Amino acid sequence: MKFRHALIGAAALACASMPFPAAAEQHSYAEDRALIENLSNRYMVAVDAGDIETVMDTWADDGVLNWVFGIEHGKDEIREAMSRFGGAAVMGTLPADATERPRMRHQIVNHVITVDGDTATSFAYWFAMTNRTSHGQVELFYMGHYEDELVRLDGEWKFKKRTVYNESRDNKALFYPGLGERDPRQTRKD
Repeated sequence: MKFRHALIGAAALACASMPFPAAAEQHSYAEDRALIENLSNRYMVAVDAGDIETVMDTWADDGVLNWVFGIEHGKDEIREAMSRFGGAAVMGTLPADATERPRMRHQIVNHVITVDGDTATSFAYWFAMTNRTSHGQVELFYMGHYEDELVRLDGEWKFKKRTVYNESRDNKALFYPGLGERDPRQTRKD
């Protein structure tokens, strides 16, 4: 009996020390969803703060930004465009003795996320509030939604394509199929 246990122990030790190919890294949907939501939140906070380096860290090198100001291809074009937007647009324009500044705060809600291995899609509503008002009160400024395509690169989620619909500006539409909406002019056949 001792010999059998010793043999089993030796076999187990030999197996444990053998090199095995690395198992594919497993990710749970909950973990991926949390990481993707955090990516969107980091992006929003960085845009409002004018933190271009953090904004750029959320993008794949060949990312595409499709928004109200046009289509930006790759990190260089995205950096150039985002350097003139949000908090970055305010930087350097304030007098040296400024004690406050106008702000925009973007919020993102209602994420609908689908993960397929190392790619994902995400749809989310967004809205922006501003304190840049004549009456001194905060008010809703814009609203819209994101339609995102994401990719996991070196273990981190990045935006591959981000389409920003500003439903208060030029790229608004009657309906958005990506959000499950149908053309409201069409009658429903039951």
